[in-house]
Amino acid sequence: MNFDSYDIGGFYDELFDDSSEPRNFVAPLIKKINTLSKRELKRRRLAADRALKQQGITFSVYGDKQGIEKIFPFDIIPRVIPGSEWDRLERGLKQRIKALNLFIDDVYNEQRIFRDKVVPKNLIKSSSTYLKECEGLKPPKGIWIHITGTDLVRDKDGEFYVLEDNLRCPSGVSYVLENRAILKKTFPDVFHTMKVRRVAEYPDQLYETLMHLAPESSKDPSIVVLTPGIYNSAYFEHTYLAQEMGVTLAQGSDLTVINDEVMLRTTKGFRKVDVIYRRIDDDFLDPQVFNPDSLLGVPGLINAYCKGKVALANAPGTGIADDKAVYSYVPKIIKYYLGEEAIIPNVPTYLCDNKKDREYVLDNLKDLVVKAVDQSGGYGMLIGPKSKKKEREEFKEKIKANPRAYIAQPTLALSRSPTVVEEGIEGRHVDIRPYILYGKDIFVTPGGLTRVALVKGSLVVNSSQGGGSKDTWVLEGDEIPC
Repeated sequence: MNFDSYDIGGFYDELFDDSSEPRNFVAPLIKKINTLSKRELKRRRLAADRALKQQGITFSVYGDKQGIEKIFPFDIIPRVIPGSEWDRLERGLKQRIKALNLFIDDVYNEQRIFRDKVVPKNLIKSSSTYLKECEGLKPPKGIWIHITGTDLVRDKDGEFYVLEDNLRCPSGVSYVLENRAILKKTFPDVFHTMKVRRVAEYPDQLYETLMHLAPESSKDPSIVVLTPGIYNSAYFEHTYLAQEMGVTLAQGSDLTVINDEVMLRTTKGFRKVDVIYRRIDDDFLDPQVFNPDSLLGVPGLINAYCKGKVALANAPGTGIADDKAVYSYVPKIIKYYLGEEAIIPNVPTYLCDNKKDREYVLDNLKDLVVKAVDQSGGYGMLIGPKSKKKEREEFKEKIKANPRAYIAQPTLALSRSPTVVEEGIEGRHVDIRPYILYGKDIFVTPGGLTRVALVKGSLVVNSSQGGGSKDTWVLEGDEIPC
């Protein structure tokens, strides 16, 4: 019995309750795994690893001395979410994206939220992600955020919290699709018995979202995925999504602007481009407007965009809502624009730019998680309970020197999920990143990417910091499957 010695360790466990009994909705999965010998469980894990390697499912870590590309570690025990719990999360994610879209539009246009003193103007204008060049911008169909990856965590109380929003170039959805393909072969009978919601529609939904943005004058819209190239950490995903949608993968050098229209160089001459799904940060999109040294973007692209000749997903300027200091105001933003309370709460957040908050943070660093407001991937962080005195002293000086650049949050007891390790099955901390598409309608992929901290005791789930992933099974309902 693989779970005989499984210990929930005092954390909220995704598959077992507080008395270490399997939750009702996962009974068939636990029963199946318990019938497998340790040798068979290991065989299935190795088969999944081989499938990942054969399909080239990789990511890159910048500065890694062992090489550029790595296989993204995958655990074969899925995370399972009952239908009613997911339905609430889906409502909360749709609510959040609606409000953030209205917020970004307001920030770059009317700025009512500043006049009504809901969000401080200086907080926005001092952000490194605020783009003055986007003031007055009106994106196609009024949509700024087309593709979002919102990170959620579950605390010891069983409640989900939004950890952060990723609205510029969120990555990871290709792993969701490939993980599912592999796990359906790993536990085929259990998968069908438990009535798991499908994720395979994502490429079609993404394609429809992009088509919705095409200029009205386009009879047969042409879409390209704009990639920085093979050295980007998510290059596998760029190629994967382009192939799945049946559209062209292009680099900046493949595109040019002629008479305010973006053109793709082909072997048969130039072909007009109507929609660009860009996987390039704002600063590198157009050297004539942003970073003049950029070789990744397309000169004249923003001018063509402003004239309505081409659509961009996501719109430039959306990074303002990625700022972790702005994140702390999202519940107020939801209330201001929608007149509703946030369905999914934020993690309590201290702004180091606020004198009272800063004093508290400096006095309690050993108990808090400190984050740089403009970094991601697990970089620029201090996890207080696991830090050394020298690290805390260094962060004290960083915060004092530039308080606007940091926020702090309590250290959450992230939920855990059973994970196959060398010694058998042990609990590992997890988060989840659902993907939201905003086109004609708002579509939320059922489940998203569950990331798992493979290092024992670690709270950092990012792939760049040694994390892996799990398939996420969202069930049609809550009943015990027969």
